[in-house]
Amino acid sequence: MNQTTISAYPLLAQAEKLVQAGKLEEAAQKAMAHLRQKPDEPRGLALLGTVAMQLGALGQAELFLRKAIAKGARDLDTRRHLASTLNQQEKLGEASAMFTMLRQESSDPVFGGMLGIILDKMGKTEAARDIRKELVESHPERPHYWIAYGHSLRAEGQVEEAVAAYRKAAEIDFECGEAWWGLASIKSRVLTDEDIIEMQRAIDVAIDIRNSAPTHFALARAYHDRKSYDKAFHHYSIGNQQRAESIGYQAQELTDEVDETTRTVDAAFIQRLDRASAEAVTPIFIVSLPRSGSTLLEQMLGSHPAMEPVGELPYVPAILRSVMEMATRRGKVTVPQLVAAISDEQANAMGRDYLRRAQLHRKTDRPYFIDKLPHNWSNTLFIKRILPNAQIIDIRRPPMDCCFSNFSQSFSTAHASSFALEDIGQCYADYVRYMEHLDRVAPAMVHHIAYERLVEDAETELRATLGYLGLEWDPAVLEFHKLDRVVRTPSSEQVRRPLNRDGMETWKPYAQWLEPLRAKLGTFAEREWSTLGS
Repeated sequence: MNQTTISAYPLLAQAEKLVQAGKLEEAAQKAMAHLRQKPDEPRGLALLGTVAMQLGALGQAELFLRKAIAKGARDLDTRRHLASTLNQQEKLGEASAMFTMLRQESSDPVFGGMLGIILDKMGKTEAARDIRKELVESHPERPHYWIAYGHSLRAEGQVEEAVAAYRKAAEIDFECGEAWWGLASIKSRVLTDEDIIEMQRAIDVAIDIRNSAPTHFALARAYHDRKSYDKAFHHYSIGNQQRAESIGYQAQELTDEVDETTRTVDAAFIQRLDRASAEAVTPIFIVSLPRSGSTLLEQMLGSHPAMEPVGELPYVPAILRSVMEMATRRGKVTVPQLVAAISDEQANAMGRDYLRRAQLHRKTDRPYFIDKLPHNWSNTLFIKRILPNAQIIDIRRPPMDCCFSNFSQSFSTAHASSFALEDIGQCYADYVRYMEHLDRVAPAMVHHIAYERLVEDAETELRATLGYLGLEWDPAVLEFHKLDRVVRTPSSEQVRRPLNRDGMETWKPYAQWLEPLRAKLGTFAEREWSTLGS
């Protein structure tokens, strides 16, 4: 802010100082006081929008930033903040258009980096990969551009090229944890003994957990491959602990939500959800906990000529989050309460919004498409309210395998329940409780698949699933591994191979350290899941 602005707008100057000090709520109050005096002043609108974005009030942020731009705040920062806000709300079409424009106006590579992320989320993988290739060519000294390029290559099945990109990033900066984790997550086991020494050296000097945490996971995976399970568990534990300390996950919030569902959702509640749908296309939602075989199932079903796999779409959570933001202004609202309060008109509008956004990812006109975002299991009621013709398929992996696989994966904060054995155990128990309650009050709303049964007898399991969807059997679903597809999940390599048992009973070498998990799972840990859905 220049001197003229400071003297002319003292409240705004105070607000900016508060932002710099991290006092966002106070900054918002000062900015609003300024705008009460000058309602259409663009810098004040831009500042309030930026603060709202930082506080997570994304709807408000978008409103103020759009108004600021309309009133003359055309600077790069204001438009960048609006583009970022749109991205965070998963309004990807608008976000990509804005970042494309900003990239044309500025040589700052951050705009290209953001555009690559958004294009990747939109399923425009070739365009994202091309941008990332340009970035590593123009800025070869930046390791994170090499990592992003490696992710694109790996998703396309170019594993050797991805390894080379990850190694280039580690060569530029040996402390770069995401580079080491990129290498560790390759299924062909590329980490050498020399790499272990280098990773240990990186941990010894790391001061940022964004580097140290993924390096601990990479070290753990290297020791796992060498059957040094005590060392592997040690590093898994530290990596998860560092992530947990940085976010403060509260497992009780999910438990409370499931409790509310079991108390308030009955057959009458479900009956009120029923309504006709005029949509010609049918969305299929594969729901689960992460690391449960959802990618495998998606690739199998997506090999059927009537279905198109479109990956993990973020739109159901984004739409729900936006509605919750509006509803909670009048007080605390639970998801069941929100679902019950949505009118048919509102539900139709939200359903159309979802389908419009999903269309960005579609490359065919097949009558079914598959959205496999795992955590949508807790959004099942909302999905059925806004998309009455949606089909829900739950794939469930045995609890100890599933939970330990989550614990041993270097996840982002989007999977925060995976950072402690007790938390992931509680999450699994809540997930099963939720699904079992729906089975009681709404039989056949959700079709269940046991992962181990899918691996052992895929044809029987898939015939039943296609029957649930009202589709004819097609043997192409058993040839999924032969298709040339982009897969943007940690399972990208597994699903390019025939069915195997590699993911079964992976927890057993770690049994002596998993008592907190087993205790939290309780009876769930001992269930025989081979009878699930039979």
